[in-house]
Amino acid sequence: MNIKRIGSIAAIAIAGAVVLSSCAANEDAGNGGNSSSPAASSGVDYSKLSGTLTGSGSSAQQTAEATWASGFQGQASGVTVNYSPDGSGAGRKNFISGAADFAGSDAALSEDELGGTFAACAADSKAIDIPVYISPIAIAYKVDGVSDLTLDAKSIAGIFSGKIKKWNDSEIASLNDGVKLPDADITVVHRSDDSGTTENFSEYLSENAGDAWGKEPSQTFPFQVGDAAAKTSGVASAMQGASNAITYIDDSGAGDLDKAKLMVGDKATEISAEGAAKVVADSDVASGRETNDLAIQIDRKDTAENAWPLVLVSYAIACQEYKDSAKADLVKAYLGYVVSADAQKAAATEAKSAALSSDLGEKAAAAVKSIK
Repeated sequence: MNIKRIGSIAAIAIAGAVVLSSCAANEDAGNGGNSSSPAASSGVDYSKLSGTLTGSGSSAQQTAEATWASGFQGQASGVTVNYSPDGSGAGRKNFISGAADFAGSDAALSEDELGGTFAACAADSKAIDIPVYISPIAIAYKVDGVSDLTLDAKSIAGIFSGKIKKWNDSEIASLNDGVKLPDADITVVHRSDDSGTTENFSEYLSENAGDAWGKEPSQTFPFQVGDAAAKTSGVASAMQGASNAITYIDDSGAGDLDKAKLMVGDKATEISAEGAAKVVADSDVASGRETNDLAIQIDRKDTAENAWPLVLVSYAIACQEYKDSAKADLVKAYLGYVVSADAQKAAATEAKSAALSSDLGEKAAAAVKSIK
């Protein structure tokens, strides 16, 4: 499948520490009630590990990463995991430059990125994309007097391109018979930073909205419309202070905002992690990449019952082989924990995401084991 640059590792570590500090109340969240299972299944004695791991990237992964880090550190007490939710684009840049040991990204590495060099990777070694997080993207809104809203790809494209300007526009009204839509201007809130969420959102619209969108998928929001905010948390904050507003956001960050139903085929469908997982299960691993690179070619046109094709697959990006073998051991141990069934279940509970299927989980675990 299918920017903000941190100036130093110290800067990432400081930001990451803020994320991890929120985990204290959930110290056992990552082990799913079975503290020995992930370590036992990986064959790694976590108690003998020590060092610091620095991760950077996807803000959609923030809650999941906090859960995973807390659970992992509960077993590997000698390891500190710092993850900074800088956005997918920034995370990949930090990983490529060597400022981060691994990246979280809602978009797999591009061919151009794979064609370059990775500072932390051994000579002639490339990076690989390992799926760790599956989540529906919500079309979240805050509209006076409206708590039930249905949209399709074309109306979403019209709103976010600025062509549909009023909430009672006929294109929206035709999908919402009986709903009293206000004669109010639409406030669009979108990401300001390079974002994998934006890429997944624009990929969905590019494949389903036709000329109503008219843009190639991109990590950069392509229109000069509405208000822009950085990261998932910034978008959520902007929505709280807005009126008659709409945004696209990872479901973990939507909070108490209302969420639109999506027309999937001829049915108005509720957002669900299960629907997102179904679409991923129906999709294929992208061809033409390294053996252990598990980039997913998402089927954006999936119209199965309850499917939610507005989905993101978020990856952990790591070296196939690291220059520093000690760092490789830490990355391998941590990501092995992340893709374990217990850790996936814990993240699904905390972040409203979908755990990896058993098949994809096995493939991800094999990819992690291949790291050297």
